[in-house]
Amino acid sequence: MRRIRALLIGLTFLGIHWVAPTTAAEVQEPRWGFSTDLGLWSGTTNDTTFALGFGLDYYMDQNFSFGGMALFTPVGDLTQIGIAGVAKYHLRLNSGFNLVPFAGLGILHADLNRGNGPTKVDRNDTSHFIPLGMSLEYQVGPKIAFSTTLMVNLHHITLSAPVPDDNTSVALLFGIRWGP
Repeated sequence: MRRIRALLIGLTFLGIHWVAPTTAAEVQEPRWGFSTDLGLWSGTTNDTTFALGFGLDYYMDQNFSFGGMALFTPVGDLTQIGIAGVAKYHLRLNSGFNLVPFAGLGILHADLNRGNGPTKVDRNDTSHFIPLGMSLEYQVGPKIAFSTTLMVNLHHITLSAPVPDDNTSVALLFGIRWGP
């Protein structure tokens, strides 16, 4: 009982610290960041496809952010849309580089329309979406960075025979980050 009480008191003080009003001397910087990427998404039900990525992050502090991430395959036979909530840790190195590991949870929808006639494939499926990855960012300005992201995606897309099940995929993306 004492441990629970001590834990509750500690969480209360931590919560008060996070929501304490700022004084007039403190300057609030914008806490929102945005990212955009393009690259390749390999290991999908239609082999390797072109991908676009977008992200919106809220920075709790300089080193931790959370927000939404979207990954699309807009061209070709396969239309795939993944949307996830993602948490990121920003390890800022002195050389202007940042390492940003991240993990998320969301949903992935795949729609494959391939061929015509009796061999036509027109199937779709929706699955869980767990993106795990690492970004390497290079700061080109105080609030802008170029990035390279390698992401492993865990999911379970089942489009039925003759299309094999898709349980994992890998995305390699290049992009720009704006943020605090």
